[in-house]
Amino acid sequence: MTLYAQTPWRRTRQLVGDLFVVAWVVLWVRLGQWVHEVVGRLGAPGRTLESAGSSLSDSLASAGDTVARVPLVGDDARGPFTAAGSAADSIARAGVEVQQGASQLALLLGLLLAAVPIVLVVGVWLLLRVRFVRRARAALRILDSAADLDLFALRALATQPVRVLAGVSGDPADGWRRRDPETVRALAALELGSLGLRAPAGPPAP
Repeated sequence: MTLYAQTPWRRTRQLVGDLFVVAWVVLWVRLGQWVHEVVGRLGAPGRTLESAGSSLSDSLASAGDTVARVPLVGDDARGPFTAAGSAADSIARAGVEVQQGASQLALLLGLLLAAVPIVLVVGVWLLLRVRFVRRARAALRILDSAADLDLFALRALATQPVRVLAGVSGDPADGWRRRDPETVRALAALELGSLGLRAPAGPPAP
């Protein structure tokens, strides 16, 4: 499998593109982590509520146990402490819910912030790279030797801009029909260069 072009300029562009994609991914992962951390701080009041509610509940439960030991009125006096302890437990549960909500929000925002730009750029990069690999692999299956240059020369005549073809010769089509080796090689080199491949050494077969 040909992952990189054979021509220096195209290969350099691909390497630079790979480095850009890696840097892009790292950048947005870091930003996602930062957002997760910042939003996660919203759970701090929830931790305070949980701690205060739990502490108050324990204190009221202890006070209720102490009052319950008072003869005759102990059980009746314990009731308000039990009710207040339940309210304190509700405060603690509310604190836990605040923390869970902040944690879920932080995770969601962090993932969205990082995933969307990463998927967009990596998707385009992957599409271009797969397209290059497929085209290069198909071309290399055909391009076994210099004798196969004629097909690529013909394709160059059909796809390359006229101004580019004019740089090959005054009449590149005539040179191709005459199987002129230099014209065929120059035309094939244009097409292969657009694929990031080099023409094989040696003149094309007559």
